[in-house]
Amino acid sequence: MVADSKDPDPSKLELVNVPGGAFAFELAAKFCYGSNFEITTVNVAHLRCIAEYLEMTEHYQDENLIVRTEMYLNDLVVKNLEKSLEVLCACDGLDPMVEEVGFVDRCVDAIAMNASKEQLVSGLAHLECDAGSGKLRMHCQDWWVEDLSALRIDYYQRVITAMRRSGVRPESIGTSIVHYAQTALKCIERRHVWDSGPLVGDNQRVVVETLINLMATEKITAVTLSFLFGMLRMAIEVDAGLDYRIEVEKRIGLHLEMASLDDLLIPSMQTSDSMFDVDTVHRILVNFLQRIEEDDSGDSSPCGYESDGLKSPSHSSVLKVGRLMDGYLAEIAPDPYLKLQKFMTLIELLPDYARIVDDGLYRAIDIYLKAHPSLTESECKKLCKLIDCQKLSQDASSHAAQNDRLPMQMVVRVLYFEQLRLKSSFSGGHGHSGGGEYCSFSQRITMPMSGSGVPSSCVSPRAAGAADSYASLRRENRELKLEVSRMRVRLTELEREQGMMKQGMRDGRPGEHGRAFLASISRGIGRMAMFGPSGERRKKGSRATASSQCSEGKSRRRKKTSVTYA
Repeated sequence: MVADSKDPDPSKLELVNVPGGAFAFELAAKFCYGSNFEITTVNVAHLRCIAEYLEMTEHYQDENLIVRTEMYLNDLVVKNLEKSLEVLCACDGLDPMVEEVGFVDRCVDAIAMNASKEQLVSGLAHLECDAGSGKLRMHCQDWWVEDLSALRIDYYQRVITAMRRSGVRPESIGTSIVHYAQTALKCIERRHVWDSGPLVGDNQRVVVETLINLMATEKITAVTLSFLFGMLRMAIEVDAGLDYRIEVEKRIGLHLEMASLDDLLIPSMQTSDSMFDVDTVHRILVNFLQRIEEDDSGDSSPCGYESDGLKSPSHSSVLKVGRLMDGYLAEIAPDPYLKLQKFMTLIELLPDYARIVDDGLYRAIDIYLKAHPSLTESECKKLCKLIDCQKLSQDASSHAAQNDRLPMQMVVRVLYFEQLRLKSSFSGGHGHSGGGEYCSFSQRITMPMSGSGVPSSCVSPRAAGAADSYASLRRENRELKLEVSRMRVRLTELEREQGMMKQGMRDGRPGEHGRAFLASISRGIGRMAMFGPSGERRKKGSRATASSQCSEGKSRRRKKTSVTYA
């Protein structure tokens, strides 16, 4: 070193890039001068690196510093899991020399082998804990899970990879990953949508991406769904790569039926977008449906006959996800920045059999219409077409029939299917699927005749009331259809007369057409009033007037006849 030095003063020697710095060099100097000091797990890596840097080999002295550190490593460190972890933690900051001497690789392999041996030795205890209560299972957790969290992320990745090769249980590795993420990422605070600027440094982003890549490459599946959602939120907040986010979304899609509503409410990091990250939920739902499709195709029988989809486990999962998505839609619907196309795409993504009833979907759409009053009539119609009126319950149908936010076509469809439901309940709701029983029930209601052809007097009051109600419902249904048709015709007439009035105003003749338009409006209001009780009274009054006029006409004709033949 003195010969290679460019300093003209030989008494002054500058050492550059000394591994371990002044601490390691001081220990090496004490060893050279015979001062007593102890080699420990904290300083053995420093001593090995500085000895390599100073070339303290057997060529200059027997049992030099390199040999001493190697003996300590082989005799004490690699045989003990705890000491191997301590030495590996102490290697931080000694790059690249610690890699060149192979200290890191030997410590990683030692940790993996010792962890595997401990699990093999304590296998019986773990089996007893698994068969017992959850409290005992917590006591049987591997102690090294928490100690691995102190490692640097690249060292930790190498340790987990070595553990997978050595046969460590996947459950233990999954628990270790969860604990490492909670420890390394606890400093990341949740930011709001309106916050701007960088949130965290590259270190947190590297940690998130490394853990996600580790779960993917090593095929680690022993992690909970809540942890996956947590990792997805962290990946969004630290702005991780899209590939890493998609990997987590695929894993979540495999078990989406086990998720909760709070898991899906992921805040959006884009200031100009909606409050919630709808695109991420959309991709998760797509992955779930792809998994269901693969399961259904795999469950088909070799003879070509498919299994009963309504009773299959995949259909049960789809129903759970359908209820979950209805709740999610209701939560994001009040967002004023949520685009209609995104909202509709999320609704249309689920198949029809995912919802037994559409009450949840109707509630979500009603909330969206209330929060977005600026929607055009065509947009409202397009959105409401996604509701299957036949799947609405009686309460939801009653609410929809009185909902002013719904288009008129939607209200008419609800009323129509409600009438059909009542009709079917009276016609076949009390019978079974057999045709004979249905016919006998129909005869009991509509043809209560005795053997002599005279109406039987032993018909029950319930059957008679059911027949009257059924006839009344049919009559009301016909009247409702007729009134709707009349309203449509009258609306067309009003539009035509309004156009004629505008044309007359342009031609300089506003008076005649204006009076005609006002008269048509008054006639329209009078016809619309037929829906109310006053309309019924008018009908009765008109019938009475017509009958009186008819009787008067008959009396006049009689008088004329008597006069002629007198």
